[in-house]
Amino acid sequence: MKQKLVIGTRGSKLALWQANHIAACLREHYPNIVIELKNMVTTGDKILDVPLAKIGGKGLFTKELEVAMLSGEIDLAVHSLKDVPTQLPEGLILAAVTDRVDPGDALISPEYKTLDKLPVNAKVGTSSLRRKAQLLNARPDLTIVDLRGNLDTRLKKLTTENLDAILLAVAGLRRLGWAQHITQVLPQSICLPAVGQGALAIEARENDAETLDMLAFLNHEPTRQATLAERTFLAEVEGGCQVPIGVHAQLDQDGQVGLNAVIMSPDGKEAIRDTIAGCPAEAAMLGQTLAVRMLNNGGREILAKLFENQ
Repeated sequence: MKQKLVIGTRGSKLALWQANHIAACLREHYPNIVIELKNMVTTGDKILDVPLAKIGGKGLFTKELEVAMLSGEIDLAVHSLKDVPTQLPEGLILAAVTDRVDPGDALISPEYKTLDKLPVNAKVGTSSLRRKAQLLNARPDLTIVDLRGNLDTRLKKLTTENLDAILLAVAGLRRLGWAQHITQVLPQSICLPAVGQGALAIEARENDAETLDMLAFLNHEPTRQATLAERTFLAEVEGGCQVPIGVHAQLDQDGQVGLNAVIMSPDGKEAIRDTIAGCPAEAAMLGQTLAVRMLNNGGREILAKLFENQ
């Protein structure tokens, strides 16, 4: 067993919370281990004045960490699973996927509280094309304002940019102890989450058997199977942050995986929704099957129009 592990992380408050959380789990499991955190700046951290959809989407918050892993500079990286591309660089794998906390999207509106009470033409901030499309589907009158930056920055912009509401992930707010800001968790009938939202991913080198062994206890298999269905769906649709896709899978009381998804036009006017269920062993097949079905039922046309305009 290794006596020391170096964890790579971004420097935001949320990323540091996530890395420290995994470090604490490792120290509890291996009392004599030395854990070092190495802060790194990713492309997504550097470019804050351009919408994510315009600068490439997935991989913006992971690439530099992956380069450091492959070079041996760090042993593992902790990510929000929703930031991790479905195709990892050769030589890297997901060593563990943690138990998912609430995958939902939070509306924060101190004055109006809920989506239905927002006034006509209310200004709502979000950095996500997925959230924007689903919001406009529910409320076509809203004015959507691009909102970049770390969680604390975006919370401040609610006031400094005179917004009526902003949308953030419930999980991040909970992890930082800021759940009191949430005025509504949007129902999934209005806003399906991003792939993997609410779960943490621990990435490591495929050939580093010792580290992989040490990380195995962090894996939560029901979450891994559910998010495998989601990630396979995304890979089949070939979407990233630049494509308005919402998808969520979970295991029901009978142990079946239920997968719900939506493919939308960015303006929210066109939407293809569908659902599928099956056993956890078929998680990847369920994601692929649902994606193909939705693409054939109109999703392909929506995406073709989207790519024409990019």
